[in-house]
Amino acid sequence: MHGRPRKAPKPEDEAASSAKAQKLRALQTQFFSFHHNKIYTKEAVELSAKLLEINPESYTAWNYRKLAVEHYLNLPDCNPDSIKSVLDDELRVVENALRQNFKSYGAWHHRKWVLSKGHSSIDNELRLLDKFQKADSRNFHAWNYRRFVAESMKRSEQDELKYTEDMIYANFSNYSAWHNRSVLLSALFDKKAEGFLLKEKVLPEEYEFIHQAIFTDPDDQSGWFYHLWLLDQTVTTDSPLLASSWPVHGSDVLLVGDRCYNGSAFSPFSALHSDSGSFPIVLYFNQPVGGVNSSTVTVECGFNKNEDLLWKPLSASNSQTARVWVAHLKVPSSDLHSTVEVSVGHTKGIISTRGFEYGHPSMFSFKVHVQPMERDSSQVSVAESISLREENFKVYGKQSEESIIDSFDQLIIKNGHETTASNWRFEALAKEIECFRELLSLVDCKIGKLTLARLLKAYDAMSYPFANKLVHSEEVLELYSDLMKLDPTHYQFYKDERSIVLLQKVTSSKGSLLQHCFQYKDSVSSAICGPICLRLNNLSLSRMGAFEKLLWVQMLDLSHNELQSIEGLEAMQLLSCLSLRNNKLRSLTALEPLRKLKSLRILDISYNQIGDHSIDTTRYVCSSPLSHSVGSELNRDETVTSDVALINNWEAFYIFKDFNLNQLDIVGNTIADEKFKSVLVKIMPKLKQLDGKLLD
Repeated sequence: MHGRPRKAPKPEDEAASSAKAQKLRALQTQFFSFHHNKIYTKEAVELSAKLLEINPESYTAWNYRKLAVEHYLNLPDCNPDSIKSVLDDELRVVENALRQNFKSYGAWHHRKWVLSKGHSSIDNELRLLDKFQKADSRNFHAWNYRRFVAESMKRSEQDELKYTEDMIYANFSNYSAWHNRSVLLSALFDKKAEGFLLKEKVLPEEYEFIHQAIFTDPDDQSGWFYHLWLLDQTVTTDSPLLASSWPVHGSDVLLVGDRCYNGSAFSPFSALHSDSGSFPIVLYFNQPVGGVNSSTVTVECGFNKNEDLLWKPLSASNSQTARVWVAHLKVPSSDLHSTVEVSVGHTKGIISTRGFEYGHPSMFSFKVHVQPMERDSSQVSVAESISLREENFKVYGKQSEESIIDSFDQLIIKNGHETTASNWRFEALAKEIECFRELLSLVDCKIGKLTLARLLKAYDAMSYPFANKLVHSEEVLELYSDLMKLDPTHYQFYKDERSIVLLQKVTSSKGSLLQHCFQYKDSVSSAICGPICLRLNNLSLSRMGAFEKLLWVQMLDLSHNELQSIEGLEAMQLLSCLSLRNNKLRSLTALEPLRKLKSLRILDISYNQIGDHSIDTTRYVCSSPLSHSVGSELNRDETVTSDVALINNWEAFYIFKDFNLNQLDIVGNTIADEKFKSVLVKIMPKLKQLDGKLLD
């Protein structure tokens, strides 16, 4: 265990182990007989105690004793003295079991259950805990139980905070004590207890406290975890905020039946092709929220009723909370020029997953212009055959560049009320940055570099809305590059973090964004052109981010990267054309975010690793395989499941069945044989082109 080599057992040890196993089997046989026959005699209960003394992890034995206790408590002649005697016996059995294994889940849970009956004195519990915590001060079972006891005794958080401080001074390498301190402070902040009303008064003292541990031994990780918690408390605002939206405030949205008009009055960020008679309104919050509906978000316009709008969360699971929410606004097919006003949070009900109300009502407005346009056959072929290759793009002209630059500042919502409130946060982060620069000048410490990178990232993220630039992005990128070399065990984590920083840098300024914006070369006339194609290819990206700045994108080139996941891409509701060519996507379920992109018509997933791995590990990336939404809406009555080919490719069916693709490229994946392609054609009857070949 933990890297220790196994040693061959001695003959006498083997004999003792064999005798113990034989005794345990005999006890278990007799115990199960009593349990199955619901026998709760004194002899039967004592036998379960012997079993638990040998094996404290026998959950069945603990549950049997609960049933036995309930049996005695429900006897007609039961009185307060007999109740106390029964429960005291249980506490003694638990204590004996903990002497054998004081990390036994079942024993600690059983002790909680006994005390929750309310007939036992709790005064002795802290003395018992002191005994166990002297044996192992980091035993998290004992710390969990201590929280239960402190709450039962109505012991104040301040007293417990002092206890954690004493334990940390005794041994600062105490993960559990640091963790308990974070739990206690969180409770005090939530209660707004006296002396803990303002984080800016408490957190600086906590930073000073943790510095003592970190500077004493930079290689001890326990203090670093607490510092990470402090950083989260510093940068995370309690109330959720609206970070960005599409359409953006003050924009003109032009919808046409075929192509996007991009005249001088219309920004390429808001020109939109729509063949569904509607367009999305996207709200992007700075943290996951619930309660977004037609009561908490009102949309006023002259062509649609607010109550008709259905707001949906965009998340990888079927959760009713998400950072991104979308509703589709229906528009008439005739000419239209109208103003739309969206009010967010003027009525209470939007609540973060941490339980905080959306406290800063906001409003944005935009104009909608609908211009029907007929297509001729020559335009159809151009629009429906798109290849995101280098030779098919050209840079924007000067007029188009000015249009992009004028629109850039509208992409992010600036929450002005944060400026004053964030002063203490800036000061705290600046002080920590200075502190860890000093530490790294003294010692080469991996976790110190990681912490400095996090601090610089946090400082830039907080200052960006006011400074319009990321001051430390180059330094952060260099730190993650160093960590990838220094700590190859966690290479992928650093790579993912570096990818997010790189994307934030690309989208942080007008100049850097413009370098990645291209125009698809085919156009029907000087007045009609394709939308911007954002080309983020060949950047070695392994993870996507900065979605709040990409809601406007309709054409996206992510080819020749190292993406294994496209989580978060579901926020980009305008995407109609996407290239994921030459990445490292390993399974069909990795494509799940695309199921929520109702405008997607052209998809290139060629030359990935789909089918290389017999086990689809993507579905286990989330917290539980059961929370994964692929196939969760299975309708066993669907006649399509009678097709053997589709049954054998059920993941393909549930990924692609809701797609409305015209063009798909899947060549270069192990899974992409002729048989699989025929399955895709069955699943997507509207598909017109597969791997560059027109379908009949």
